[in-house]
Amino acid sequence: MSETVLKAEEKVAFALRALYRKYGYLPYKMSKFEAYDLYVSNKDFLRDDGVITFNDTDGKLLALKPDVTLSIIKNGKDDDGKQKVFYHENVYRISGESKQFKELGQIGLECIGKNSAYDIYETVFLAAASLNEISQNFVLDISHLGVVLGVLDEIGKGEAFKAEAAAHLAEKNLHGMQAVCEKYGVERAQAEKLLAIVSAYGAPETVLKTLAPLCKDGQTAKAFEELETLCSLLKACPFADKIRLDFSVINAFKYYNGVVFKGFVDGVCEGVLSGGQYDGLMRRMNRKSGAIGFAVYLDLLGALQKKKSALDTDVLVLYDEATPAEGVVKTMKELTAKGKSARAQTDAGKLRFQEIVDIRGNGK
Repeated sequence: MSETVLKAEEKVAFALRALYRKYGYLPYKMSKFEAYDLYVSNKDFLRDDGVITFNDTDGKLLALKPDVTLSIIKNGKDDDGKQKVFYHENVYRISGESKQFKELGQIGLECIGKNSAYDIYETVFLAAASLNEISQNFVLDISHLGVVLGVLDEIGKGEAFKAEAAAHLAEKNLHGMQAVCEKYGVERAQAEKLLAIVSAYGAPETVLKTLAPLCKDGQTAKAFEELETLCSLLKACPFADKIRLDFSVINAFKYYNGVVFKGFVDGVCEGVLSGGQYDGLMRRMNRKSGAIGFAVYLDLLGALQKKKSALDTDVLVLYDEATPAEGVVKTMKELTAKGKSARAQTDAGKLRFQEIVDIRGNGK
């Protein structure tokens, strides 16, 4: 990874740490190592790839941290009250493609406790604000698993059907969803509900109008109300025009519940941010509290930086042996004070730049 990319990631991380502190989140620091048992029992919660393990001096199997959320849950207690923390950590995984070790930068936050409608709004708002720090060309897609699970449970065709339907929903595959409904003998009215959810995408106001007739009872009604409340609060935020409802955003049902979301920025082909409510994971780890949070995957920003890096520097400052060093210093100071990147050297070489300042022979 180039020095330019590293600086871009550091700049984003610095801005995000300041953002989270502004809203009262406290820094969390974890050890590089955790007992392997913590991860093996929740392996499918991890974003991807394998866990790097080694034996401690006493023979205990340890893991280089592949995830931060699990550690935060493990090391907290339900009687700690509301826990609002952010982290900036490197995680370690085995690449599923290359089978090589990877060190990946990650920054995120967790809000643990009895989460209110405001807590959910704040987390989603901060996710949008985080994307805005990366690029103003972003989209935050939001879903509510209560809507999806409510309809799937209402159909009542078992876990195999639920898994197949969820896979087609994640792909926004209308044809595949129709085929699954036919395979399991789903009634026409219920199948049409599923197909409507697959097709639902866009501005919250528009999608909520489509969903309203489909979410009148039980779990779906409660989920719709929560989603409507969230969207109403987000409507007043400065990023409202970048927020979409999209029910193809699905996280693991046994870990996640309620609101889930994924963030995308122009120039990166996959989501750079992912999060949601994970009360299910809390229960699996014998915690009674609720929880919501998200992570920003800093390693993916390299693709964004490469797209932006058509130039090596904004300004090339040319000088020669006759140019006083004080003059070069003065020129560089003036340019960088204006927020420009500048590079001083005696020839242009193959450097890519937008502007040239020629001070050869003088100090002006």
